[in-house]
Amino acid sequence: MVDLTGTWRVAEVSGADAGTDPERAPWLTFDGDGQVYGFAGVNRVRGTWAREGDTVTFGPLVSTLMAGPEPAMELESALTRLLDGPLTVAEADGSLVLRAPDGRAATLTDDPPAAALA
Repeated sequence: MVDLTGTWRVAEVSGADAGTDPERAPWLTFDGDGQVYGFAGVNRVRGTWAREGDTVTFGPLVSTLMAGPEPAMELESALTRLLDGPLTVAEADGSLVLRAPDGRAATLTDDPPAAALA
């Protein structure tokens, strides 16, 4: 079983490259106590998560309400919509893939941007 705890950079959301700009690279931290927090590309997010087998679900996510460049806003919207439903989690080439039943997915890598570790 793949361990989700830790900080992960969001590398891709539904085929769209999330970029590597340290100021805009989305990331998520999964705490072992069921809390999740991070940066979705423009806004900070926080909520809860739970895992049962290969399925991960998120409680309501709250976020700051900043506006940003359109590409970053679109990526953030795609990511937060994805986290709204149950997702299967799998490991692929050292990354994690969170996949919705309709095929939308996010790829997470274990190389978080420096901002995530500050």
